[in-house]
Amino acid sequence: MKLFDVYPLNDIIVDKAEGSYVWDDKGQKYLDLYGGHAVISIGHTHPHYVKRLEDQLHKVGFYSNSIKIPLQVQLAEKLGKVSGREDYNLFLCNSGAEANENALKLASFYNNRKKIVAFKKAFHGRTSLAVAVTDNPNIVAPVNQTDNVVFLPFNDEAALQEYFDTHGNEVSSVIIEGIQGVGGINMASDSFLKLIRTLCDKHDAVFIADSVQCGYGRTGKFYSHDFAGVDADIYTMAKGMGNGFPVAGVSIAPKLKAKHFMLGTTFGGNHLACAAALAVLEIIEQDKLMDNAATVGEYLITELKKLPNIIEVRGRGLMIGIVLPEELKEVKKNLLFKHKIFTGEAKPNVIRLLPALNITKVEADIVLEALSVELKA
Repeated sequence: MKLFDVYPLNDIIVDKAEGSYVWDDKGQKYLDLYGGHAVISIGHTHPHYVKRLEDQLHKVGFYSNSIKIPLQVQLAEKLGKVSGREDYNLFLCNSGAEANENALKLASFYNNRKKIVAFKKAFHGRTSLAVAVTDNPNIVAPVNQTDNVVFLPFNDEAALQEYFDTHGNEVSSVIIEGIQGVGGINMASDSFLKLIRTLCDKHDAVFIADSVQCGYGRTGKFYSHDFAGVDADIYTMAKGMGNGFPVAGVSIAPKLKAKHFMLGTTFGGNHLACAAALAVLEIIEQDKLMDNAATVGEYLITELKKLPNIIEVRGRGLMIGIVLPEELKEVKKNLLFKHKIFTGEAKPNVIRLLPALNITKVEADIVLEALSVELKA
């Protein structure tokens, strides 16, 4: 049997990782500013994280949600405290797509409606309903297509207002990334998020804040939507939640009531997943990583804007997009193979920086120097 060939792969085998660095099987060291797609939030193989998982594995690795799992209660309490949503409720699952699936279902259960408002360049996952609200026809199979989803222009307040004026009482939910990741690091404006809150309140629709990539402290606040000063009804999260262990969550406002069997999962909230997620939150809190993300992120953005031949620098905290002209499309590749720096991208010409939240200014300077060389060349 061979692997199903759906990923274009770099010819690199990562053999070891620590902090913000990885080493290949030949011993070559790389600076990791990609974090496995915004997943590595507290650095690779953090000692506290490793010990948390190892200790738990010696006790019990898994049992189903048919029993009480005190670690789930501890995680909910810690997440409520760190996120500032102590009155919300937590449903645990395995991935960002699954979190969004459950969020959209919860909204429909709540108001018994079907229509979903999503936005151009959105990415919410690859499973059935999550991909239906993702603006990429190339990954939407015919079976996923539905008339229940409308895509509106991102940050277009007039278009959103007009849609609600004519269809507001049909809308089940509005789902939006606080900062679009795959779409190219596009930031939702504060006024746009406030309008979503106002319109959802007026029409009893559910505001879903997709925080899978832009949440978990990456922007300097726990959810990037927090900068707008409004509360969503549901927050979805994954990526940095487990620092590489598959775990995701749905944070649910008190007005959405639970009922037995309305949601379910086999692996979600298992003992190891909770141990990983608790370790991440403990490190974020103890090491003040949201403050670090804000400080180092501001430094990076400020210095990037001084470099030549960059069209635009977008983002907030440690979720940064560098928009390059077409003739510099090889810069990402050069960063990896010439300078040994992993970065992400958004097609066709945006370099994405998604490092661990404990990255230092020294490490930030390494990529700034490498970019300076490439952009001047």
